[in-house]
Amino acid sequence: MTHPINPPASSDTRLRPLAPDTRRLEDRAARAWTEPMAVTPLGGGRYAVASHSGARYLVNLPDGDCSCPDHEIRGERCKHLRRVAIEVTDRRVPPPGRRRGECTVCGLPSFVPETGLPVCSDCRFERGDLATDKETGDVVVVYRQTDETAAERYVGTADCTVAEYPKNDGYPSTDPVVEVVYPFSGDRNADISERPRYAFPRSRLAAREEMLIE
Repeated sequence: MTHPINPPASSDTRLRPLAPDTRRLEDRAARAWTEPMAVTPLGGGRYAVASHSGARYLVNLPDGDCSCPDHEIRGERCKHLRRVAIEVTDRRVPPPGRRRGECTVCGLPSFVPETGLPVCSDCRFERGDLATDKETGDVVVVYRQTDETAAERYVGTADCTVAEYPKNDGYPSTDPVVEVVYPFSGDRNADISERPRYAFPRSRLAAREEMLIE
């Protein structure tokens, strides 16, 4: 095992600052990096920015708007817009559409969707992702991850919820339901949307590196 103070020779060990050399930046960009400001997310892609002068402005990041005179009167991309973009990029504040919260799957603090179940990006499946059923070892393809919990989704053929289904005993009832299909059963040429879908609690599925290309 490599000791932390002796990284492999291929590691980039150059000494460098995290912030850019502000002497090379134009004035508004440099001030965005260096001036004391407080950025508060308000939701919906909007942020309140308190400046060192005591003024407070509203930034709408998706629209590229700011309520300050520099932007509204001069039409410039002001230091407040730039500061919000910097803090979002550095993960100091959540990006538009996200909020700080605890992921319902892994339990770790993260940026989670503003609406729906609080699931972090690391725990969220996307359509076409491959996963392994921990109970059977079968490979499945994700059709979609829903905002229903295992306790909420009723399975008519089993006359119970996903959480109550016998093989799901021990998995959290608060897990989001993931709809999957079996790619190696039935007509192998059938599209993912044409195959029967099955509902699983998220924790029962282990993510795989591969992804199905439709």
